[in-house]
Amino acid sequence: MSLNFRHVKYFVATATLGQVSRAAKELSISQSAITSAIKELEAETGTRLFDRTAHGMELTDAGRRFLAAGYRILASIEEALHPGTTDDELSGTLSVAASYTVLGYFLPQHLERLERRYPNLRIQLYELSREMIEDGLVTNRFDMAVVLTSNVNNPELVTETLMSSQRRLWLPAGHPLLGGGRVRFADIAAEPYIMLTVDEAAHSALKYWNRSSLQPNIRLRTSSIEAVRSTVANGQGISILSDMVYRPWSLEGKRIETVVMAEEVPPMNVGLAWRQGVDLTPAMKLFRGYFAEVYQTPQSMLPR
Repeated sequence: MSLNFRHVKYFVATATLGQVSRAAKELSISQSAITSAIKELEAETGTRLFDRTAHGMELTDAGRRFLAAGYRILASIEEALHPGTTDDELSGTLSVAASYTVLGYFLPQHLERLERRYPNLRIQLYELSREMIEDGLVTNRFDMAVVLTSNVNNPELVTETLMSSQRRLWLPAGHPLLGGGRVRFADIAAEPYIMLTVDEAAHSALKYWNRSSLQPNIRLRTSSIEAVRSTVANGQGISILSDMVYRPWSLEGKRIETVVMAEEVPPMNVGLAWRQGVDLTPAMKLFRGYFAEVYQTPQSMLPR
């Protein structure tokens, strides 16, 4: 068996949606076709890409690495299959607001591709808080935004989720909780907890902690993801953060391990937002269409 487009497409859909049944429905194919493709892909790569759980399909460390490559593969194939989508005549400025996490860990690679595809389109970026982004969209100061859609609650806005990033427990190498299977909130409640505060991360964390009737033993609150990474890697605490911001090494070169929680922890959703009822300009349609192609959202599903 050799790797082909079908394997990558089915893998990305399953990883993005978290369940074989949802991916099959999205792609209008049978669940068995997706299951077979994933098994073939795992055989070809020689590693397990998913853990099959009661909650669905959860990416392994190898699966997370392959997902990043999968997005790049699909984007490259789409560009090769549809070279006519490059529009040198499109010009003007598109004002796009983004939050700190999105701008730091999601947008840069896409901006480079958009610049190559639409060389005459200038994307003006603004880094702001969710509240300021929502207000700017409603008052037409921004055309669109790339945000954590799981945080948006303004009824005047339309949101479109592109990807869901699983949250996992971060632990330093050698921690006693590693290697013992899934971990419960009761297992970590007494551990020193590093609470990230940027992009309402603390608010999101406390919501799922409160469902467990337990509270984290907060040792440090910080707006810096790198501070969380270094503090955890150096054995000074633990944290629960999303795969999107995960890196296996701290700045000091120390290892960070991850564990899936036994209780449900909601993912961090990333996507687009714009004002309800607004007529999308050609530039806005192209911006939305680009992400639809890369993340295989329904309105621009590539042919099987």
